Amino acid sequence: MNSPLKDRLTADMKLAMKAREKQRLGSIRLALAAIKQIEVDERRDLSEDDVIAVITKMVKQRRDSIQQYTDAGRDELAAIEQAEIDILIDYLPQQLTESEISALLDQAIAETGASSMKDMGALMGALRPKVQGRADMQQVSKMVKSRLG
Repeated sequence: MNSPLKDRLTADMKLAMKAREKQRLGSIRLALAAIKQIEVDERRDLSEDDVIAVITKMVKQRRDSIQQYTDAGRDELAAIEQAEIDILIDYLPQQLTESEISALLDQAIAETGASSMKDMGALMGALRPKVQGRADMQQVSKMVKSRLG
């Protein structure tokens, strides 16, 4: 069972090689290597959702790196990380808008009956599958905290 997203990454890697697009090729290779590493470690083919989770994690790591580079005044390194994010984001599902996240949050609050910060874990558990790969989980967490706090 092969993931269509993984197949797309492989095809795009070949195209990037032919077009000599070093930055794109490097980013795609990193994603494929991360996917392959998990497949070898866990001895299984990754599903579409698993591949999306890997790419989402890579984007999050790069966002964290950008923050650290910016704080350290290393804007050239932050720009490289941002370029990788721009490439990787093409492989994620359409990102949710803030109003769409808010609507999903309202729905999850209604489902779980969450009313205070004690309920945050349950609320995030209900919300995560709906927004995984489609929204920055830090942003979602902030919205949940402001709604419950």
